Amino acid sequence: MNQSDSRKGTNSVWGGETEHFPNGAVTSPIYNSVAFAYNDLDEWHAVATGKSEGHIYSRNTNPTVHVLEEKIRILESAEAATSFATGMGAISNTLFSLLGPGKRVVSLKDTYGGASRLFLDFLPAYGINVTLCETINHEEIEAEIAKGCDLVYLETPTNPTLKVVDLKRLSAAAHKVGAVVVVDNTFATPINQNPLLLGADLVLHSATKFLCGHSDAMGGVLCGKAELVKKVFSFREINGASLQADPAYMIARGMKTLELRIERQNASALKIARYLKAHDAVEEVFYPGLETHPGHEIAKAQMSGFGGVMSFALKGNYDTVKAFLPKLKLVHLAASLGSVSTLAGPPRTTSHVELTEEQRALLGIPESLIRYSVGIENVEDLIEDLEQALAAIKTEQMAVL
Repeated sequence: MNQSDSRKGTNSVWGGETEHFPNGAVTSPIYNSVAFAYNDLDEWHAVATGKSEGHIYSRNTNPTVHVLEEKIRILESAEAATSFATGMGAISNTLFSLLGPGKRVVSLKDTYGGASRLFLDFLPAYGINVTLCETINHEEIEAEIAKGCDLVYLETPTNPTLKVVDLKRLSAAAHKVGAVVVVDNTFATPINQNPLLLGADLVLHSATKFLCGHSDAMGGVLCGKAELVKKVFSFREINGASLQADPAYMIARGMKTLELRIERQNASALKIARYLKAHDAVEEVFYPGLETHPGHEIAKAQMSGFGGVMSFALKGNYDTVKAFLPKLKLVHLAASLGSVSTLAGPPRTTSHVELTEEQRALLGIPESLIRYSVGIENVEDLIEDLEQALAAIKTEQMAVL
């Protein structure tokens, strides 16, 4: 069967693994080899210059890493894919390879903290012009794009405020001025959303998160138009932010259960979001699956599921957050997301730890916000855990009064 004809669950398992492996192995071997030898110098040179397929040095390409790249390429319906040592490696290598002094990028105020740091500090230091727009103001974003730009960088749903932007609309606006559209699809995953099919040119993921799914390997991936991926790859192979074989194997192994995990996390997150929305200790819940979410209709149109991450703000302040989080029993208080186990924390220690309180305020991130990444635990147990923690802080607050 042609893999392009298979469904996502099948491609999560078989993507990049349809060829027979050595010795009849049913899983991809881990090639922990720095270099790959050739007896024929002409063949070696052909591979080294890209005229023939093959591998010469693992900083450039590696057979195990290639399996992972093929999985994400197929799942995102891309022409080509490449990988990086971390998700930030994917973001920074993409931006620095496609931008330079005098170039202009238009993006959103709500992006992952590491990306925000690039936009606020690093890119301007290299003479790159950056304009950050109000995330859900599509008219403002389109107006800034129309002024002329070289790259439009989007994230949807955003980290950690779960705002949603219209990828088809903004991609069309960008292409009118010849700009490249890059989308961070980490929160949605290729199971819930495929930005390339909505007009984007490149899609990137922190593979550390949902793709891996087990909080035990780090990596980043980029896929999209072949000519653009090749340009980023050429920068990355010299810059050296290469993904190694062991984490590539672990991420690819995690991806085999991607659809199963995402389906469970989608359903659980929506149920938990509705529970929190109705709780009198919660100020607001940010989850695009809720009908009250400002981006719900856009999310319905471009997503097949709403994801496993939500944020919610407690009534109170950061002291309330500090009192609440340690009372949770079925949560790791840790700076990651997308795992089989539930993870939670405030932006000041997770997504936007790199930024100051003032910078977080500028980006519209309240200090009372909690990012909650739903795992695959039984959802009733997670709700009971939230209930007991919320009840405990309410009792403490009443005692003070």
